[in-house]
Amino acid sequence: MPYPQILHHGATDGVTGSCHQLLMDARHSLLIDCGLFQGEEASADGRSGADRLAIEFPLDGIQALLATHVHIDHVGRIPYLLAAGFQGPILCSEPSARLLPIVLEDAFKLGFSRDQRQVERYLSLIEQRIIAVPYDTWFTLQDTEHLQCRLRLQRAGHILGSAYAEIDLHYPASEESKRIVFSGDLGASHTPLLRPPESPERADTLILESTYGDRLHEDRQRRRERLRRVIERALEDKGTVLIPAFSIGRTQELLYELEGILHEQRAGGAGGKGDNIWANLPIILDSPLASRFTRVYRELQPFWNDEAQQLLEEGRKPLGFEQLLTVDSHQEHLAMVRHLADSARPAVVIAGNGMCSNGRIINYLKAMLGDNRHNVLFVGYQARGTPGHAIQLHSPNGGYVSLDGERYTIRAGVDSIGGYSAHADQEGLVGFVTGMREWPGEIRLVHGDNPARTALAQRLRERYACEGHQAKIILPGQL
Repeated sequence: MPYPQILHHGATDGVTGSCHQLLMDARHSLLIDCGLFQGEEASADGRSGADRLAIEFPLDGIQALLATHVHIDHVGRIPYLLAAGFQGPILCSEPSARLLPIVLEDAFKLGFSRDQRQVERYLSLIEQRIIAVPYDTWFTLQDTEHLQCRLRLQRAGHILGSAYAEIDLHYPASEESKRIVFSGDLGASHTPLLRPPESPERADTLILESTYGDRLHEDRQRRRERLRRVIERALEDKGTVLIPAFSIGRTQELLYELEGILHEQRAGGAGGKGDNIWANLPIILDSPLASRFTRVYRELQPFWNDEAQQLLEEGRKPLGFEQLLTVDSHQEHLAMVRHLADSARPAVVIAGNGMCSNGRIINYLKAMLGDNRHNVLFVGYQARGTPGHAIQLHSPNGGYVSLDGERYTIRAGVDSIGGYSAHADQEGLVGFVTGMREWPGEIRLVHGDNPARTALAQRLRERYACEGHQAKIILPGQL
């Protein structure tokens, strides 16, 4: 068998369960991500969700796990990987090294045990395994007379700590060398807080995500204006804006943008009225996990982009502003749901999870979906089979969604702002490829639904043809 070879253990028929194995030679391999399947993908091929948690590939020869970032669909199966006997290190960026234990603690509590002593032993094991690799620094994984492997992480602009990986393989006996690039999840342009990704110099093979390969995002100014208008509508309707958001990444970016909108409104700029309604509008973060991540985000300010650094110098607090309220205990959460459902006080609520498949957002939806005063605002991808996708799909017709086995009629307004996705759009994905000095000869499209993958493949073929280049573009069904 010629090496290197790539095996895909997830994210080939959808957008979750990312897990890829780079076979460097007959005895050594590297695992890139080990994520959780979600939505319909959690029960694909007739298998139950529990079956899709199992590690179904042999661990022999896996030298390390490389985590591109800490979203659950990229790292959620790590507890099961360890339980299956994986003994190697976990490589990730320096910010991810701070965030990963928090994510895996939550995953362990959900899937294994809430016993505090077991949790602490597990976290101690995790922290011993983690190796923080600085951005733009080569890390040697293997150096023998038969195989040399080094890798480098670069900013991916998806969430804080996200990275794409450049992996250089050299085979001394044959003097052959290969560079394989795994994109992980690439961020959208002008993502709040984060520096945008820059293309690598080259790649022989590129494994590229394709989540939004069939669409273009709104620009930042337009999406921020839409966000302001949705909130303004709630002010007029005396209702609540419910924003389902994942605890890490999206939540912090939303807080950043909301602080900017409130700052403008208080100043009377950008169409703002500078009145007391905006000044008293509560922004409610109802997620203990998101609050914990937000605190760590504040501690990781050196990794913020220049715009965010400037706000700090001006004395602004984009992740800790005065109108931000946090809800911690379950009793406080239930009280807040009742208060907002019964009162006529406008508010903005950010609660997990982002696809409405569990978490505190469920209680808000049960209490408010049937009331047209309220609005649900989606700012991220909704996987097929999730309640979030059902709400998007059925809301124009006054349909319903099933939550915990019960039907709830959708009378609340439903909006989606794609520009707040943490994923690059088609232009960003194509730009990542064409920004390379040497374009890859092989591109494998993963992490996307079929329409998105197909559209992106076609667009890439067109760009290659225009420049007189050739590439083997492989869709998941061919992997």
